[in-house]
Amino acid sequence: MVVSLTAMSMTASGCVVVHGEREVLPATTRAEAARALEQFTAAYNKADKAYDASLDADYTTGALADIDSARLKAGHANSPAGNSGHSALEFDDVKYTIPKKAGWPRWFVADAHGNKGGDERWLLVFTRNSLSEPFQVAYLTLVAPNDIPKFKTDKAGWAEAVPANSAQLAASPGDLSQDYATYLKNGGSVFADGAHTSGWRTDRRKSTKPGLATQYIDEALTNGDFAALALRTADGGALVFFTTRYYAKQTAAAGASVPTPNRDVKALTKGEVKQSLTMEFVSNQVALDPAGTGKVSILGRIQGLTSAEGS
Repeated sequence: MVVSLTAMSMTASGCVVVHGEREVLPATTRAEAARALEQFTAAYNKADKAYDASLDADYTTGALADIDSARLKAGHANSPAGNSGHSALEFDDVKYTIPKKAGWPRWFVADAHGNKGGDERWLLVFTRNSLSEPFQVAYLTLVAPNDIPKFKTDKAGWAEAVPANSAQLAASPGDLSQDYATYLKNGGSVFADGAHTSGWRTDRRKSTKPGLATQYIDEALTNGDFAALALRTADGGALVFFTTRYYAKQTAAAGASVPTPNRDVKALTKGEVKQSLTMEFVSNQVALDPAGTGKVSILGRIQGLTSAEGS
């Protein structure tokens, strides 16, 4: 590490402009959602081919912007002429889930099959804060097809956004970032066992070896375009997208050395790596948050190195 089209009448579009802060309306039309995915994909491929973050900066935000821009920065540092191994990302079998809601941001989810990532489905969350802005992808995760839940929709097919402070779920969507950061440090009962929960905690413990200590610090990331977004599922629960940041510090014992970083890590590293290397990552997750009681399941997670510092 693109459908059915529905047009919104001029009257309805006028309502979005004039009363968008209080009217409960679909976040966009299905035709506009399809165009947003096309625009993102075209920009993403141009940026990847040139290793130039400016080429897709208008179409990414939040967690994906941080992860993608750092990846492109490292790629450019190592290959200034561009990505010789570029292979265009393509999507098909796209399903759009568009919630009705009041106020901004307006957002929707595209669930697509990609030509990369094997059989897993790509979930892309598009968001914008005004009609004058293009839709931007804030979250991008890959999920097994059978793990994607059925969403609650009305007779017209519009979905339901779940408030960040909802008390109807096992955990409030807006709290999941901090809940996850706390869980990764201390464990607990909020999350179900799995590769991205108990499995990741086990992997972290194993990363400390004789002569090399690894410390982790996890932080919630919830402001602005990093805010959690949640869709109501048919069973009353929610599919929640949220972001965290974490630091991994490798410190070598006296007489030993930190493993040599690969060239992409080196490209994002400030300072000289002598006894320690501190790496900063942004991680975006998608979780199934059940109604009432129960445990939250992390269905997918994509992370990216955003910076590093040697000392």
